Amino acid sequence: MSAGKSYVIESLDTGLRLMSLFLAHDTLSVTDAARELKVARSTAHRVLSTLEARGFASRDASGRGYCAGPELVTLGRPAGYDPGTAIRLRPVLAAAAEATGETISTAALIGDRIIVTDGRESPHPVRAVLDVGRAHPAHATAAGKVLLSRLTDEQVCALYPQEELEGVTGQTLRTRTGLLVELERVRRHGRAVSAGESVRGMNAVAVPLTGDSWRDRLALMASMPSDRGGAPDLEQHAKALGRAAGLLPPAGI
Repeated sequence: MSAGKSYVIESLDTGLRLMSLFLAHDTLSVTDAARELKVARSTAHRVLSTLEARGFASRDASGRGYCAGPELVTLGRPAGYDPGTAIRLRPVLAAAAEATGETISTAALIGDRIIVTDGRESPHPVRAVLDVGRAHPAHATAAGKVLLSRLTDEQVCALYPQEELEGVTGQTLRTRTGLLVELERVRRHGRAVSAGESVRGMNAVAVPLTGDSWRDRLALMASMPSDRGGAPDLEQHAKALGRAAGLLPPAGI
């Protein structure tokens, strides 16, 4: 046995290998984990239960499998930062900026926050500021609601274990129950709106952009002062964002 091998803690090694499986699998059953790791089902179950207790795994909607938990999602690299994705986003951002005339941004979900990954700033003298790299509470933003809506209610509750939510402005959703109702509305309509919920006097609308799993999902958002962001404006911007999102080339092209 090599010197390196002699210092391996088998249970820790199993847990780390199991966490890495969530990079390739959206959900894992105990049987799946045992097969992939070549360990007994009882061992896989104990490790998954430990990861769940620490927030690195969550039960999926069926209750029979596990998915990445909030702690693991937080550790993951945000979507949209690799050079290939940035190049693919250029025509989307350009089209959305031209069609809306407002500040356009893409955002990724990291735990219960969104990170702005790219965008284009509006040419209007009074405009929303593009703040690439800045984190915002997901439940208070249009992009965050879109990304949260792609999760199950169980995953959302894991991210928000308390009923009371952080109040950013007087318009921010303050309860988890209210958030779950709002997310169901987002799923039905395919877009989310924030009216002064993140920044007073600023409104936004967002649509899903790309990604089939939590690792690579992005939202496309238009932000503007409220006097240019009434309900009819937001509805038109949502349609423009949807058309722009359709311009995203497939990965690898």
